[in-house]
Amino acid sequence: MSKKRVRMLCVLLSAVFVFAAGCAKTEPQEKTTAESALQKTQIGITFDTFVLERWLKDRDVFVATAQKMGAEVNVQNANGDVEKQKEQINRFVQDKVDVIVVIPVDCYELGEEVENARNHGIEVISYDRMIQNAKTDLYITVDSEKVGEEMGRIMVEKLPEGGNVVMICGPEMDTNCMWLAHGFETAIADSNLKVVYKTHVEAWTSEYGTQAMREALSQTDQIDGLMCGNDGLAGFAIQVLSEQQLAGKVVVTGQDADLEACQRIVEGTQAMTGFKPIGELARMAAEFAVQLADKGTIKSVKDTRDNQVAEIPYYGLDPIAVTRENMDEVIVDSGFHLRDEVYLNVE
Repeated sequence: MSKKRVRMLCVLLSAVFVFAAGCAKTEPQEKTTAESALQKTQIGITFDTFVLERWLKDRDVFVATAQKMGAEVNVQNANGDVEKQKEQINRFVQDKVDVIVVIPVDCYELGEEVENARNHGIEVISYDRMIQNAKTDLYITVDSEKVGEEMGRIMVEKLPEGGNVVMICGPEMDTNCMWLAHGFETAIADSNLKVVYKTHVEAWTSEYGTQAMREALSQTDQIDGLMCGNDGLAGFAIQVLSEQQLAGKVVVTGQDADLEACQRIVEGTQAMTGFKPIGELARMAAEFAVQLADKGTIKSVKDTRDNQVAEIPYYGLDPIAVTRENMDEVIVDSGFHLRDEVYLNVE
């Protein structure tokens, strides 16, 4: 039985006793605090960071959807600090929320906090990234392996004769980075493309992204293709390529469909971005959170993923490879970005 259902039962029993004790009174009674608490599902959500553009979209859609369903949402930002995220999760437990949603800073470091929350009857959702060392009630994401496969497919199309490829991946503590790289490497395995340099940045920042690209250039004689862990890293890398008059000459892929990445694609300095249906992802996560609070389970989720601790209920969405050819159809027509913004520098 979910924490919220237990709470509701206790409140209802309390209400019965209150009614029995006061049934002889004829004057109307004020609503009790306990009765008011029944009105709203309480959700706590902790983000890794808001440095990346996409997380602001996730936040806004999630909160709007949850509020529309009558829930209250406490949004916290860990700013890339796993210890701070642990504190936020523990505070959610103290506040007795019904559901905790986690975009983990480190997928391997939150096991104790997640177990504690679940021991207190609180459902926990892994959002976008899979928490590895504890059982959660749901893992919802866009399939990162498929994003990597799409990156590889585009790279093979753009470089049919083969060439040297550099991979600048995200932090190793983010399990999505592992799946992204695996998908990319699988997609190019039977081609004439050769990975000549591969690295993981410590964080999704300009400092690390720029440093990784400079090191790649110093370690390789020629770069024909560049696979980046996201559009932010792609942007930092392209700035470095521009300094060497190589922007537009190297096939660059990223993911998240950030506005600046879409601008680079129509300008010709980036070949592709993996579009994640963030709106649908955040909307479904909010709906599932409310369902978990009310019922303690989600019957519509049938798939599972193994995180080495348990088989976790899994809900995954497919990405779309966005290039210059389908930019209008996927990005503009859907309203994800405005046409005037995407084509700002080319029209």
